[in-house]
Amino acid sequence: MARTRRTISIDEKIEAQKKAVIKAKERYDSELAELEALMEKRDEQRSKEIIKALGKSKHSYSELMDFLEDRNGPDDD
Repeated sequence: MARTRRTISIDEKIEAQKKAVIKAKERYDSELAELEALMEKRDEQRSKEIIKALGKSKHSYSELMDFLEDRNGPDDD
């Protein structure tokens, strides 16, 4: 006996695609959260490095702030 092919209706295809999109969005959200956590961790490490470098610096607070804020930079008119 020959097998009959079941035709998939457009509504079934739409439902299958919705499920695929939901799954993809969940994965995207998960990957995005991981990326944000890693970037936050990197920023924390950089902040610690900056504070450590400032503590070792021979420059005054005013000199450091001028440099960081670029108060005396070449673009200031």
